[in-house]
Amino acid sequence: MNLTEAIRFSLQALEANRLRTFLTALGLIIGNASVILVVTISLASKDLILDQIRGIGSNLIYGQYEAGGQSGAKVDSDFIKLSDVKAIRDELSHEIIAATAVMPSNDRIVINGKERDVSINGIDEYYPDVRNIVVLAGRLMDPSDIALRSRVALVTEKLARRLAGNPQAALGRKVKIHELQFTVVGTFKEKTSTFGESEVLDETILIPITISRYFTPVERIDPLYVQAKFAEDVPRVTEEIRQILQRRHRPGANYTVQNLASILDTANAIASVLTIVLIVVSAIALIISGIGIMNIMLVTVTERTREIGLRMAVGASRLDVLGQFLTESVMISLLGGVIGIVIGLALPWSVRLLTDQVRVPISPLSVVVAFLVSFTVGIGFGLLPANRASRLNPTEALRYE
Repeated sequence: MNLTEAIRFSLQALEANRLRTFLTALGLIIGNASVILVVTISLASKDLILDQIRGIGSNLIYGQYEAGGQSGAKVDSDFIKLSDVKAIRDELSHEIIAATAVMPSNDRIVINGKERDVSINGIDEYYPDVRNIVVLAGRLMDPSDIALRSRVALVTEKLARRLAGNPQAALGRKVKIHELQFTVVGTFKEKTSTFGESEVLDETILIPITISRYFTPVERIDPLYVQAKFAEDVPRVTEEIRQILQRRHRPGANYTVQNLASILDTANAIASVLTIVLIVVSAIALIISGIGIMNIMLVTVTERTREIGLRMAVGASRLDVLGQFLTESVMISLLGGVIGIVIGLALPWSVRLLTDQVRVPISPLSVVVAFLVSFTVGIGFGLLPANRASRLNPTEALRYE
């Protein structure tokens, strides 16, 4: 018996028991669809994490002073100063794109006759690029606004809607901050939302740092942001910034200087654990489906004992019988595998059709692996029933009722 005949006989046998064949292949369908989706989820989650981190700031490093239990006088002198930011720019000019400072404060402003607490951040001209600020209406601050201490302000989207109903209408509005009138020249948002975990809150106003310096009794930069030129330089630049701050302040002053690598490592670790869990679940589904195939094939061998005896009586060898039942096992496995692969690919493709906001990558390798796993399951779990069929005694098989 050649392979073509084995496949034809296998298809006839499977056609005769359609429901049983489908139910047997169902485990492979679920298992293979799970394999495809596991790889897709893993790739999509990692891409999403990377996009979020790039959205917060490419190659971003941030630093701030840890006050601890020091006295007020010591803390005031230990705060990061504008001179520290300038020193970092000068000493690391060949390794960084920009260094920027944020000088935070708070105030109450009047909106529609009611006072509201808002966050006031003094910034320089480098801040929007380093922090990936997106302009919704109007413009950003330019170097002349900073140098000339212009009374201009940028407001968040939510605050702009409270002021005027929409970002565009807020342009030109006057807001009184620390008893001074500022003109709104732009509305903005973070490219990637930090959900209130950064200095930009829902209701935040940005003003020139050269003016905000006079609103605070102590010069305090919190935080300091630095954008490195190259991703591979981020760890080294992070340490250099820490050393510059330590060197420019008294011994014992503590500064936290971090980058997004630790966040990325944590997120990747979580994604890896999730992937392992899903792979284990998929493997269990595949093993169960393999056991199901073996069980059904054993039943099939019992049901077709007289047929096996007849085949052997007219000249079929043990190898022919072995190949026949092994082919049936593989056919069931591949049937379920192919359907599972189609389902596993259809779900990510449907997401692509529904939205362009989420990029769902599909790995060709996962398709190849799923197909090979299906083939392996068919052979591995079909070998025992096929071997049992090939070892039947033709005389006893013919007498079997």
